[in-house]
Amino acid sequence: MDLKQLECFVRVAEFGSFTKAAAVLNISQSVVSRQVRQLEVELQEHLLLRHGRGVLLTASGQRLFDHGKGILRQVQVAREELREQRDTLSGKVVIGLPPSISRRHTVALVSAFRERFPGCSLGIKEGLSHSMREWLLLGRLDFALLFNPAHSAQLHYEHIHSEPLMLIGSSRSDLPETVAMHDLGRYPLIIPSEPHSLRRLVETQASRHDITLDVCLEIDSIPSLLELIKLGMGYGVLFRSALAGSDSLPDDLRAAQIVEPSIPTHLFIATSEQRPLTRLAEKTLAMVREICIP
Repeated sequence: MDLKQLECFVRVAEFGSFTKAAAVLNISQSVVSRQVRQLEVELQEHLLLRHGRGVLLTASGQRLFDHGKGILRQVQVAREELREQRDTLSGKVVIGLPPSISRRHTVALVSAFRERFPGCSLGIKEGLSHSMREWLLLGRLDFALLFNPAHSAQLHYEHIHSEPLMLIGSSRSDLPETVAMHDLGRYPLIIPSEPHSLRRLVETQASRHDITLDVCLEIDSIPSLLELIKLGMGYGVLFRSALAGSDSLPDDLRAAQIVEPSIPTHLFIATSEQRPLTRLAEKTLAMVREICIP
């Protein structure tokens, strides 16, 4: 048994798929399949049961999987401890940011990264929370900021900020200072489509309180959505910091906080349970906390 065989097996077991494991490992599916098969031959055990939708672990496979995760983690920790002995940081870190945060902070993040970590590379991927969650699972991101993410046993979430949702209208609208939840259905809404986390959150809360929403337009781009609201074509449900480059509300918009009950949106830092952060990623995460988190 060698580490390459073990890593291929563990990744296949994690994702239940040779295809996804190959994508994470950045090698061909045939190589992954061959490595796993060689491991089964060497151990003289069937480790995986193959079926039309992927693979399942056998009893022997489950025992090896439990040991294998710990072995690979210890190898990664050993590598990181050796790297930490070096005087200078090196390598690349890739982070995921929601559009509302990326729009406000990308320039500051890039400038700070170049100043603090010369010789290192930074990648910033902008995306919706459900997409970045998949990218994390596939190993394409070191960490990400996610709004209201779905539970995953393979990811670790740290809650860092909450903010109430507001009903947004044009400056010409007659919005009061607050809007009760049970009145939300009276307003024609311009809102992102599924599976946007904001759409899912609003619809879940509306369903919980037996409220039928009047969705007149589905617009995924927040800047475009805001322009339509300014023209008086409908109302949006957003959190204040998504509206502009500062915490102040633009003059051509009005906002009413949704109450009775309020609808909070929650921001989390998400990291992989299977891949410990590198030293560079840890320092970059500290920088993101400093710059992006209210």
